[in-house]
Amino acid sequence: MLITDFINLTYVSVAIIIIGSIGIIVLSKPIDKVIMFGLLQGGFVGMIAAAKYLDVAMAAAIFDPISTIILLIAIIKLDEIRKKKQQQKSQEEGFIV
Repeated sequence: MLITDFINLTYVSVAIIIIGSIGIIVLSKPIDKVIMFGLLQGGFVGMIAAAKYLDVAMAAAIFDPISTIILLIAIIKLDEIRKKKQQQKSQEEGFIV
């Protein structure tokens, strides 16, 4: 058996999903998590395509960037809320930011 016998779309997709999942768990910055989430989505679409559900893979490939954009918007909003709370807290304590 050659190593090329083990390299197919299913195994590569599983490896990408595992790397993305571990990256989401380990990394602490939200933007890094979004990058790993994109990697996870790519592996997910690859797994669906490997199972020959190409219509579902096409729909997932269309909706994945939309969900990533929504996730980025949520991260930006949370960051703004945290900054406003820090400013209010520092103003109540008498510090100028």
